[in-house]
Amino acid sequence: MEKFEYKVAVYDTKGFWGGDVDSNRFEKQLNLLGNDGWEMVSCTSTNQSYGSSKSIVCIFKRKKEQ
Repeated sequence: MEKFEYKVAVYDTKGFWGGDVDSNRFEKQLNLLGNDGWEMVSCTSTNQSYGSSKSIVCIFKRKKEQ
């Protein structure tokens, strides 16, 4: 049976009200995890107020080394 390990990564947004995401920086961080074998299984933003987001929460998994 395959076994997995999981990682939760939280990325803070910028801006006075939040919600501003540097997509190039975010993509680089995601690619670093992908290069380490992590596969994203879920990603969501945390609502702060008036539709802005304080952070983005991503969940990754990869096969556990036997």
